[in-house]
Amino acid sequence: MHRLASDHGLFGWAKNTSSGLVLELEGESPAIESFLHGVRNDAPPLSNVESVSVTELMGLAGYQSFQIIPSTREDRIDTLVSPDISICDECRCELFNPDDRRYRYPFINCTNCGPRFTMIRGIPYDRAKTTMDRFPMCPECMAEYGDIKNRRYHAQPNCCPRCGPKLFFLDSKGNEGTKDPIEEALNYLKEGKTVAIKGLGGIHLACIVDEETVRRLRRLKRRDERPLAIMCKDMMAVEKLCVISPEEQRRLESPAQPIVLLGKRKSGLDYISENGYIGVMLPYTPVHCLLMEGGMDCLVMTSANLSDLPVLYENMEAVQKLSGVADGFLLNDRDIYTRCDDSVLRVFEGRDYFIRRSRGFVPLLIKTRSALDGIFSCGAEQKASFGISKGEYFFLSGHIGDLKNEEALDHYTAQAAHTERLFGMKVKKIACDLHPDYMSTDYAQKRAKDENIPLLRVQHHHAHLASCMADNGVKSDCLGVIWDGSGYGEDGTTWGGEILFGGYSGYRRLGTIRPITLPGGDSAVFDIRRLGFSMMRDAQLPGYGDIMGGDADTMEAMMRAKTNCPEATSMGRLFDGVSAILGIKRTASYEGQGAILLESTAYADGSMYDISFDHLGSLAVFDQRPMIRQLVKDLSCGIPVCVVAGKFMNTLVEMAAASCQAAAREIGIYDVCLSGGVFQNMYILKKLCVKLASRGFTVYTHSRVSCTDEGIALGQAVVAYGGGQ
Repeated sequence: MHRLASDHGLFGWAKNTSSGLVLELEGESPAIESFLHGVRNDAPPLSNVESVSVTELMGLAGYQSFQIIPSTREDRIDTLVSPDISICDECRCELFNPDDRRYRYPFINCTNCGPRFTMIRGIPYDRAKTTMDRFPMCPECMAEYGDIKNRRYHAQPNCCPRCGPKLFFLDSKGNEGTKDPIEEALNYLKEGKTVAIKGLGGIHLACIVDEETVRRLRRLKRRDERPLAIMCKDMMAVEKLCVISPEEQRRLESPAQPIVLLGKRKSGLDYISENGYIGVMLPYTPVHCLLMEGGMDCLVMTSANLSDLPVLYENMEAVQKLSGVADGFLLNDRDIYTRCDDSVLRVFEGRDYFIRRSRGFVPLLIKTRSALDGIFSCGAEQKASFGISKGEYFFLSGHIGDLKNEEALDHYTAQAAHTERLFGMKVKKIACDLHPDYMSTDYAQKRAKDENIPLLRVQHHHAHLASCMADNGVKSDCLGVIWDGSGYGEDGTTWGGEILFGGYSGYRRLGTIRPITLPGGDSAVFDIRRLGFSMMRDAQLPGYGDIMGGDADTMEAMMRAKTNCPEATSMGRLFDGVSAILGIKRTASYEGQGAILLESTAYADGSMYDISFDHLGSLAVFDQRPMIRQLVKDLSCGIPVCVVAGKFMNTLVEMAAASCQAAAREIGIYDVCLSGGVFQNMYILKKLCVKLASRGFTVYTHSRVSCTDEGIALGQAVVAYGGGQ
């Protein structure tokens, strides 16, 4: 604004406030009109101009210059907060320029890049309200900060080696190194050791891309098979490992620089990711750039946390809790106020398709078509997130993880409290899942009671449908194919393979799948042999006990007595069971592993199995037993597993399309939303979109929030506004 005012010869002042930027200007009318045109149309690429309001004042103050005056905090808080931004090209050039005073300085930044959200304690966004407040600027940095022609003009994290944060290296016992910290870290990495590296929103565990080294890291971190992400030095290094489209490259190189899931080009990397994709990112901080320039083409980069716990972000806590995991620690004395994991996405039909929405995107707000003011939505349990609505804007929290322990719940509640303070949010309603045992539901119930706030419970799959609708700006009721692992149904059973019709104010359940018995309950999510056993038994196939080996009699007795044998209409469990039957995976180390590997195995052709429906009143129930019988027969006839896996998924695609077609003939609606964690499966997603479109449907998929449970907080909010339960 200062530059724009100077360009047009305007005098006056500007200040940051908690409700937005305020200016008072004097000058010729044409100059002011040109200024306003520039505000609306020529804003810097990383800025976000939400609205411009103009009031003409009486009389002239006679300003002789343009000044930035001290910020003020008002009762209303509307100012948005920027996400953390990857290092820009200009700062990268300075970082490696021996003649620059910030040569090899690990905290170089400017107004176009660097930390934002993770260091902000409050707004207006001034240095005093960030974790940079303990680093007073030296005269040279202060001169840049006050020079309108400088790229660091009013850059709040501005600093240099003389006045800014410092990098340091510790060994596994916490002793500080004696060499350059980057050099020490590189030496450890090249020796095959694991180094904990502090980034923008948390700490990574890093090691070289070497099978023995990676397997050691997996063993120490207790992450035996879940995919790991790789940081590549540049696009040349990426292309050696992966097949990448122009759209994927643009996303990889964007200011957010997320992890992008790319198809493997190179074989032999199953120790990184056992499926067909690798999560890849580029160096997004100066520290990363310095490490990669030190001779590293690729590094494994995984969040520094132990199983099911939030990512670590404080120095001493990391040294204590990672003892025995990390061999060294590359840390710094710039505090992280808000932890924030890396974002993970695919590119689908030219748009972002989030697996995890966090660094680089949080806290960007999602604009909705309705005023949802004052709703706090609690999300679910797995891939937990919360949402806060304010006017037409919805804030979705960053990745929190699964709410299965007190540490995760503490992280959740602290983030919620900070976000409400940051945005000046006054909660008027709370929305949560129907499931009575979710920690997020317990949080909602206690808070609603303590603060005397109305509580609305939203059915899990209804929230998925509403989330996809809101993601795409759909206002009218539509069909929904909602497939996931589990969600609490209105009848007290577990749902997960649902065809719905409805909108924000309500829904009807039109279709589902035949319930699958889960011997041992949650144990069957990981010992997925049990699911294969249950499904083959239900299909009355001879020899169904063979899949359980010596445990068959125990499973048989359990199922006959119906001891701890809940049922679920879960599409995720159907995938897991088929994976076990096909011998692809029989014991999972993380939920959905069998389904993920089944997708990677499948050969894409057009063949399929028979489709059969039963009808319980108005509810169409897909009977998977004929499909399971034919699938097992194919196996016994020597049909390759890859072909059988493809036929299985083709059958489900046809089943979903047929269900939608039958519903559309009755209801007259040809709009359909696809949501739920199963739609991370690209084979299913792509084929179903094409098949539905060929039959006259308009298909809506996610792009601003994830199709997984991470995205349902948005659905809960719009349902709470439109009706709820």
